[in-house]
Amino acid sequence: MSQTPVLASSRAELATLLADARPGPVGMVPTMGALHDGHASLLRTARDRIGDGPLVTSIFVNPLQFGAGEDLDRYPRTLDDDLDLCAREGVDIVFAPSVDEVYPGGPPQVTVHPGPVAEILEGKTRPGHFRGVLTVVAKLFGLVRPDVAVFGQKDYQQLVLIRRMALDLNMGVEIVGAETVREEDGLALSSRNRYLDPEQRVAATVLNRALRAAQENASYGVDVALDEARAELRTEHEVNLDYLVVTDPDLGELPEEVPPGTEARILVAARVGTTRLIDNLPLVLGRNDGER
Repeated sequence: MSQTPVLASSRAELATLLADARPGPVGMVPTMGALHDGHASLLRTARDRIGDGPLVTSIFVNPLQFGAGEDLDRYPRTLDDDLDLCAREGVDIVFAPSVDEVYPGGPPQVTVHPGPVAEILEGKTRPGHFRGVLTVVAKLFGLVRPDVAVFGQKDYQQLVLIRRMALDLNMGVEIVGAETVREEDGLALSSRNRYLDPEQRVAATVLNRALRAAQENASYGVDVALDEARAELRTEHEVNLDYLVVTDPDLGELPEEVPPGTEARILVAARVGTTRLIDNLPLVLGRNDGER
């Protein structure tokens, strides 16, 4: 389906468009713009969930989730191209507000406290990041009132936290996690990939190879899976590892004795040059004795 989405830049315009929208469940895909095929996949997933209901995407580079020294100013803004992609994917409403429209009067005094899961992994490296993410997502949910909201699994910690927020705060929205879309060489699609030079772009593919190595050896236990992933990562000297961990699907600690068939998640973050990339994959663990 191809159509021209209606652009709303204010909360009042958004409210009017939603009031006039055709009946049916409302789907939403929140984004920061610089849309790519991964976002297109999220939009298609949302459309599949809502049928002919109105589909809304937001495009907003949220300053509240950027820390000191991060790439807020250089984060790509490509609204015209983003609107073209939304048209191809049948989006009905694009909400692209200014910072003042989302945060009238400056940074909000009341924010969403994300809890202990926000203090590990990305949260440990980027203090305050998930407070900013959950606050803006909560605001967007309040404005759009979606029935279904779709997020990518690449930002897995974000997905876990948004699910928890929606559950704990009774938001009445179904949170759907869509599979990560990848290039042919396995690199997860990301707006930050454009910062990589050609050599770094090739080196970055080691992240997916490391995760695949862990996935293929997960039946031998956590230790073997991690050893295989680390061995793969050591083949690329341009990649500086931040973390590589295996957790349960909700990012909690696994038990000391892991029963065969236990579902888990392996997550990695690393810098390639000055660009920080993240990725993850599901695991099904076997015995935890490290024997082959």
